[in-house]
Amino acid sequence: MTLSFDITDDQTRSSLGARVAMPAKESLIGLTRLELGEALVRAGVVPERQVKMRVQQLWHWLYVRGVADFAHMFNISKDLRSALDQHFTIARPEIVEEQISSDGTRKWLFRFPPRGAGRPVEIETVYIPEEGRGTLCISSQVGCTLTCSFCHTGTQKLVRNLTAEEILTQLMTARDRLGDFPDRDTPDGAIVPAEGRKISNIVMMGMGEPLYNFEEVKKALLIASDGDGLSLSKRRITLSTSGVVPEIFRTGEEIGVMLAISLHATNDDLRDLLVPINKKYPLKDLVAACRTYPGLSNARRITFEYVMLKDVNDSLDDAKALVKLLKGIPAKINLIPFNPWPGTNYQCSDWETIEKFADYINNAGYASPIRTPRGRDILAACGQLKSESERLKKHERLALEAMMIAGHGEA
Repeated sequence: MTLSFDITDDQTRSSLGARVAMPAKESLIGLTRLELGEALVRAGVVPERQVKMRVQQLWHWLYVRGVADFAHMFNISKDLRSALDQHFTIARPEIVEEQISSDGTRKWLFRFPPRGAGRPVEIETVYIPEEGRGTLCISSQVGCTLTCSFCHTGTQKLVRNLTAEEILTQLMTARDRLGDFPDRDTPDGAIVPAEGRKISNIVMMGMGEPLYNFEEVKKALLIASDGDGLSLSKRRITLSTSGVVPEIFRTGEEIGVMLAISLHATNDDLRDLLVPINKKYPLKDLVAACRTYPGLSNARRITFEYVMLKDVNDSLDDAKALVKLLKGIPAKINLIPFNPWPGTNYQCSDWETIEKFADYINNAGYASPIRTPRGRDILAACGQLKSESERLKKHERLALEAMMIAGHGEA
């Protein structure tokens, strides 16, 4: 059974922490410590001699306690809280809709206020609960420039990059909804231990190409992995790219998170069709960049994502070519059953074909898990995300259900 909640009235929005940030106020979320201190001094809120202390206090309240209202910062004077509220915001995005899949997967549609002369924008974020961990799939752009032919998100044109604030507040709002922050209404609320978190992992695999928004993604992920704040291990953060080769080394050197490559083909002719960025950065350049990824080892393997498309890339010869292509790279190969969406011309490979493909790769010495499709009934699975501005019409949803019933949904 799929549950869907349209968040419309002000009272409900307030109870969900879904207040919209006023564009006239600068958000403190997503600023580095240096930027945060500079903002406080620039606004005349804090004298320079107090900056270090105030930055430390605010950092704790924002990223450890997860407060979304200056009034809840109990160890800060009332006058300072009032001044902060006058000049800045720490609000969450508006939650337009929350959907809960029959398998427990959650998808949120977030709306962010206008930037400059722009309009409000909407993006989707997905939470996948699993035994022993919970993974949040975060978006980096509104829409996408890459037009990968098998991906639903790729059919929506790029609107703009997300800011570090907008990337981080996806994580922070998800924690709000899941009860993953400590009790913020009492000064001595217990801190949630790392092993007790519902969100233990994050993946930059939502809408957009993260490496086309490198600087903002970098800022957000360094704050997410800061040990005095959100405190996620860099080994539990994975950034997925379709192959923006010049930024791959920088990702390892400057961010230090795990890397995933959206591969899907073993030759340039096919990959040019499936992942058009391959025309700019062909396979030989992409694989070379992977071989020199900083920190690469058996303990820090690169994940190669490979969507299984019937009669396109799923033959035994394709499996052999994949093993040959990646020879010598510490790697895990995630096989992803194709997730259908209305209007696509692709079909998912038969389950028997996927298993034979996986067996060959496993026998060649590579871990090759078959990713269990999650959240298909709410279009939350890999390759299915699309913002509300591109919302499916009712007959398209019915068409998707018919496709799944016909047998593609369980492949």
